Amino acid sequence: MHVRGQLTSAELAAFLEETAVPLRLACRTPQDNLWMCSLWFRVVTADEATADDWRLQCATAASADVVSFLESDPGVAFEVSTNRPPYAGVRGRGTASIEPDPEKETLRDLLERYLGGTDSQLAQTLLDPDREEVTLTLEPAVVYGWDYANRMGDVGDDDQRS
Repeated sequence: MHVRGQLTSAELAAFLEETAVPLRLACRTPQDNLWMCSLWFRVVTADEATADDWRLQCATAASADVVSFLESDPGVAFEVSTNRPPYAGVRGRGTASIEPDPEKETLRDLLERYLGGTDSQLAQTLLDPDREEVTLTLEPAVVYGWDYANRMGDVGDDDQRS
């Protein structure tokens, strides 16, 4: 992964770990049109000893349009950024792979991360045994990170990652 911008790979991974906003995923349809969707994500590292080699994982229904789009063309672009100043974020491009998740392990982890558990009606609907789930793994080729806390320090709370 090639890292650009003012943040290191480890700093980018730390930002992504602490920022629970949806990832915006861009891809192409089989008709070569652009498509964008928002998905919950988690950061996974190849080696727990280093945060320099990370990937992003999302969960979605196996029947989702984005799955067929990525099967046709695995090239993606993505962005995770804060919605309130001071702005910070990570954007990049790479490839996506798709794996079945019959136990819904990725989805369960994302429900914990974003909703704090699996007790809600939404969680129960998503975890329905009849719903086929997949994990999308985004392998970044190039990433760019930014954090405008220094230049926007007087217009927001830099502890706010939402």
